[in-house]
Amino acid sequence: MQRIRSLNIGWQLLKSSCEVAAKQANTSSLTSRNYSNGPNSFGLLFDIDGVLVRGRTLIPAAKQCFRNLVDRNGKYKVPVVFVTNAGNCMRQTKAEHLSHLLEVEVSPDQVMLSHSPLRMFTQFHKMRVLVSGQGPVEEVAHNLGFQDVVTIDKLREAYPILDIVDHNRRPKDGIPPTKGLRPIDAVILFGEPIRWETNLQLIVDVLQTNGNPDTPWSSMHYPHIPVLACNMDLLWMAEAKNPRFGHGMFLVCLESLYKKVTGYDLKYEALIGKPSVVTYNYAELLIRQQAERLGWSTPVKTLYAIGDNPMADIYGANLYNRYLQASRHTKAQMQAKSGGGGADPLAETVDDAPKMTSAELGGASSAYGAEEDLPERCSSILVCTGVYSRDQQELPSDTTQTVTEQHIFHGHRDFRFDPSLTQPSFIVQDVKEAVEMVFQEEGWPLE
Repeated sequence: MQRIRSLNIGWQLLKSSCEVAAKQANTSSLTSRNYSNGPNSFGLLFDIDGVLVRGRTLIPAAKQCFRNLVDRNGKYKVPVVFVTNAGNCMRQTKAEHLSHLLEVEVSPDQVMLSHSPLRMFTQFHKMRVLVSGQGPVEEVAHNLGFQDVVTIDKLREAYPILDIVDHNRRPKDGIPPTKGLRPIDAVILFGEPIRWETNLQLIVDVLQTNGNPDTPWSSMHYPHIPVLACNMDLLWMAEAKNPRFGHGMFLVCLESLYKKVTGYDLKYEALIGKPSVVTYNYAELLIRQQAERLGWSTPVKTLYAIGDNPMADIYGANLYNRYLQASRHTKAQMQAKSGGGGADPLAETVDDAPKMTSAELGGASSAYGAEEDLPERCSSILVCTGVYSRDQQELPSDTTQTVTEQHIFHGHRDFRFDPSLTQPSFIVQDVKEAVEMVFQEEGWPLE
C-alpha cells in the first residue's frame, strides 16, 4: 500500500508539473504556431523503430504520412505523440532527430522515451541509484529527477577487480586498491548496455551484497534492493533483414543468471515502457495537453497506437484498452450506486477479463476511473515494415487453438501470456496507410 501511495503522489506531482508546462506552452508564440484548430476526436501514438525508421534510415512512407498530419503552415491537425521503447538519449535529441527526418517540427513534449514515466517514481529520486545502459545515462537520470547517480563505469573504477571477463581489462600489476563507494540503494536499467558481461557481473554483485559490492555475496540479501527496468523489447528492427536483440534480451540474461546463482527469482519494483499501462497513461497525458493547445474543448475519445511489434506495441495498446474499459465499468458502477445510471453494458465483458498484474500496470494507479476524462478506447494498428512482416509470419486467426507460449510469446516473464492481446485492431502495410485508414475511420478529409 505504501508503494501505491508513493506512486500516486508522484503521479499527481508529475501531472501538476505537466499542467504548468502546458500553461506556459499556451502562452508561447512558438507553440501556438505548431497547431491548427479543427474537429476533435482522436490522437495518434507512433512507435518509431520499424514504423518511421529502420536504424538510421527513414521509411519512405513515414515522410508521406506526415503530410496528412500537418496543414500548409506546418501546424499539426491532431495530437501526436511518439512513443518509443528506446531510452539511450534525451527527449530533446530525439525530437531534433525526428524533425530532421520527417521534415516537420517535433517538440520534446511530443516525445516519450521508455524511461519517461520514471519522473513519477519520486520515492527513489533521493536514493543512490546504479544506472545501466548506454548514451548519456547519467544526464538522463538527473533529468528524470534522480539526484545521486552511479554509473557502471564509476562502479568498476571504484572496484577494479570485479570486472575481469575481458582479460585486456584485468589489472596488470598486482591488485589495485578499491576506492569504496557508499552503498547502492536501487538499480535502474535504462536499456541494453555495450558490455553485457560487465553489466551483468556488476549488477549481480550489487544485488547479492545489498548494494555493497566490496563485501561477500550472501543469500541473506533477499529480497534484494529495488530494481526498475525500462524497455522490455526482446527484439527490435534496424537495417538488418532480421530483428536484433533488445533490452528485453538483456533482462532475460540477468534474470537467468540471478536465478542460477541464488535459486531465487529476480524481482522488479517496476517494469516501464511498452507494453505497461503506466506508459500509455503517461502518453495519454501528453495527448491531452496537445488537445488543449489545439483548442479542443472536449476530451479525446479514441487513441490509435501504431506499431510494428505484436508483443510490445499491439499487446500494450490492447492492454491499455482493457484498462480503459475497466475504468469505464468502474465509473458506471459508481454512478449506478449513487443513483446516476442503470446497468453497465460493459459489465459482463470487463468482469470476464483477467485482472491486471502489478507488472502489467507498471506503477499505474490501482484504482480504475481515477480520471474522468480518459479516452473511451485505444485501437492498435500493426504495420508490416518492422518486426512483423506478412512475408515471414501470419498472425493466427484462432489464437486459442494455434498459438502456444513457447512458439510466439516474446513478452516479459512477468506479463501473462494472453494471445488475444497480440491481435491488432487493424493490419496495414505501412504508416502512411495507417494514418489514411485512421482519417477514414474518423471521417476526416485527406489533403
